[in-house]
Amino acid sequence: MAGHSKWAQIKRQKGANDAKRGALFTKLSREIIVAAKQGGGDPALNFKLRLAIQRAKQANMPNDNIDRAIAKATGAGAEEQLEEIIYEGYGPGGTAIIVSTLTDNRNRTVSEVRHCFSRAGGSLGETNSVAWQFEPKGVIGVPLNGQDSDEVALVAIDAGATDVQVDEDTIEVHTEPTDLESVRKALEAAGAEVENADFAMVPKVLVELDEKTAHSALKLIDALEDLEDVQRVYSNADFADGVLATYAG
Repeated sequence: MAGHSKWAQIKRQKGANDAKRGALFTKLSREIIVAAKQGGGDPALNFKLRLAIQRAKQANMPNDNIDRAIAKATGAGAEEQLEEIIYEGYGPGGTAIIVSTLTDNRNRTVSEVRHCFSRAGGSLGETNSVAWQFEPKGVIGVPLNGQDSDEVALVAIDAGATDVQVDEDTIEVHTEPTDLESVRKALEAAGAEVENADFAMVPKVLVELDEKTAHSALKLIDALEDLEDVQRVYSNADFADGVLATYAG
């Protein structure tokens, strides 16, 4: 499992106690709004909206907040003009970083993102400066909970998964973006618990970092993810378990 994916999992688990709920709910609401605008307000007919709602519920976002976000997108509330913008840059150790944002003010967003990179000793790059080092994938996280990892992996592969990575008590399944829903359904039908399912930019090759550089890269990722306009941050850094443990502790 990629180091960044491990860190995202640690943050999700930790977030149940100390997440900045207001900022998190704002991000999730924006994601729901954009998904509903693009594919309609019925989650049964809009897979992207279903994913956004699932993420919101995993974060314990109230149903009223979810309903209001859908209403905004479908014309029953005040319209919020949001723009999807992708930024690319270089972090500590030359790591490649992609920042996915939803914003109503691109000047504010690029200024904040650039400041984070600069403060970490990195730099904001041009479009496609690092994107070629990643590929779009569906990513599914499955806690084993005593299940046989080989059996779960076989179900995923038979359903069309392109890669399966086993890490202690968790499996990370990669799919083509178009196969994310069908693989998720196959896993659940086989009795596997799907902890999360989402689209992601997965690095083709991981970059190993020494402990000091890895901590600097994690600080940059955290700073970017704390920005209100930032929805996702992807990195090709490979964080060792020991580094993640000391940083999280």
